[in-house]
Amino acid sequence: MKNSLGIIKLNLKKQLQVLGVLFLVFGFTKVSYGQVSSTVDSTKIKIGEQITYKIAVEADSTDLVVFPEGQTFSPLEVIQSYEIDTTKQGAKFNLIKKYGLTQFDSGNYIIPKQKILIGDKTFFTDSLRVEVNTVVVDTTKQGLYDIKPFMEVKEPSSDWWKILLAVLGIFALVGGLLYWFLWRKKPLTEEEKIALLPPYDRAKMALKNLDESDYLQKAELKEYYSELTFIIRRYLDEKVYDRALESTTDELIERLYLLREGNQISISKEDIQNLESILKRADLVKFAKSAPDVALAEMDRNTIDLEIDHVKESLPEPTEEEKLLDQQYKEEQERKKKRKKVIITVVVAFFLIMATFIGFGIKYGFAYVKDTVIGHESKELLEGEWVRSDYGVPPISISTPRVLKRVEVPLPEEAQASVKVTAFSYGTLLDMFSVTVSTTVVQQPTQGGQAQAQGTDQKAPKIDLAQASEMAIAGMEQKGAKDILVKREQFITPNAAEGLKTYGSLNIPLLNTETLVPAKYTILQFTAENVLQQVMVTWPDNDVYADEMIDRIINSVELVKNEQEAEQEK
Repeated sequence: MKNSLGIIKLNLKKQLQVLGVLFLVFGFTKVSYGQVSSTVDSTKIKIGEQITYKIAVEADSTDLVVFPEGQTFSPLEVIQSYEIDTTKQGAKFNLIKKYGLTQFDSGNYIIPKQKILIGDKTFFTDSLRVEVNTVVVDTTKQGLYDIKPFMEVKEPSSDWWKILLAVLGIFALVGGLLYWFLWRKKPLTEEEKIALLPPYDRAKMALKNLDESDYLQKAELKEYYSELTFIIRRYLDEKVYDRALESTTDELIERLYLLREGNQISISKEDIQNLESILKRADLVKFAKSAPDVALAEMDRNTIDLEIDHVKESLPEPTEEEKLLDQQYKEEQERKKKRKKVIITVVVAFFLIMATFIGFGIKYGFAYVKDTVIGHESKELLEGEWVRSDYGVPPISISTPRVLKRVEVPLPEEAQASVKVTAFSYGTLLDMFSVTVSTTVVQQPTQGGQAQAQGTDQKAPKIDLAQASEMAIAGMEQKGAKDILVKREQFITPNAAEGLKTYGSLNIPLLNTETLVPAKYTILQFTAENVLQQVMVTWPDNDVYADEMIDRIINSVELVKNEQEAEQEK
């Protein structure tokens, strides 16, 4: 007898230890008192009319009250969910929650019982019967018409590729124009070829072209002498005196004598006198209408030809330094031309890019275009290839932008025998964006089968969602989260699994810093006896791509039912 008592005491001690650990992890059901009632403003409506369904709850001020959300009133549809009306009466609160319901098919319908959580206690409303009547149509006053046949509606296709082709076409056109007018090596014209010749060769070619003209045949001596003097003046301007073209005949001849006396050129007096004679005769022809013989004009042409040779011979050979300076000058000119081409090309390209950015920004939004060009982590995750998979046992089916990887969850040593946790995640709380799916199974420990031998009926403790939510919040605080704002409401998955949704905002410290960054979080929790299934997501605040991504993740969560549950539903 004493041994049996010892065994029982030992089992009770072990049970108390396990219960203590479980209270830290999940918490147990606590006593809560409250009263729930439900009413509708009408039990008979016409098709499409609205009835108001009202749930009244009386609860303590410290109790958390969770009203049903979503399409839990099926077969009636929820068309509006009103704000909760709260009044205080002593130490209690009276809460009234209203819903607008309707149905578009006639018949008798039953509004099912609705589940309300008050603290850790569950209440159900009474089911209500509603009659939906058809709208009577007087066919004597309202004509009837045949039903119109189905019409095939083509889904509008996106025209982004047309816009892209247009933009590429504009870029190609502008690029072609820039190449043609700036960068292409254009064939030289006859004038450009002559301009590239040395001054001596250019002067000789000009005399040859003058010989081929018909000035002398037409006795156009003024034009003839104008061309002839321009040839010698330009040659002197380029090789001897850089103001020869604009100087008068006397000024030019005086400059030549000065250059000769200064030993800058070794031209003879006879050559200068010949030039002076021809230049003054040309002045008389141009300004005094003098008319020398054609033979004299031809003689003056030959003299100029000879004097060009003499001037060339009188010029000193350029030094290596002069040649180098001349080469540097030419290279600098080429660099200036190239720099000008580059500047024009850059300005045109910048204008095109800005015009394209503004155009796409007006059509799709500037933030979206910027994030597309520069890149945005949340946008890349949202628009990437998503993965749908089952995680844990029993499984949770969820769609995520990346595959969740299995992670180890450390447990206290005293809880390892009674608590089993499997978790899968992408990212961590400090990464701002994270997804974690976990399944926790709580088992009743035994002492070598002795509890069964004693015939005791021991069950695993029931998990309380409200306490599990509090523990999840405490876990985020332990990881460094600050200023956590907590909201809770009922959550129903697309396959009608009911759970608790905990959501809100928080501040997350940046890695290895004390800087806090605003973020958001959502925790979905489901329980069945001793099993807790949880989905936790965190994401940065003020991120439209992350908001859309989280909505997609949350709306994809489903609890995979086992074969037994599926058979029971059938």
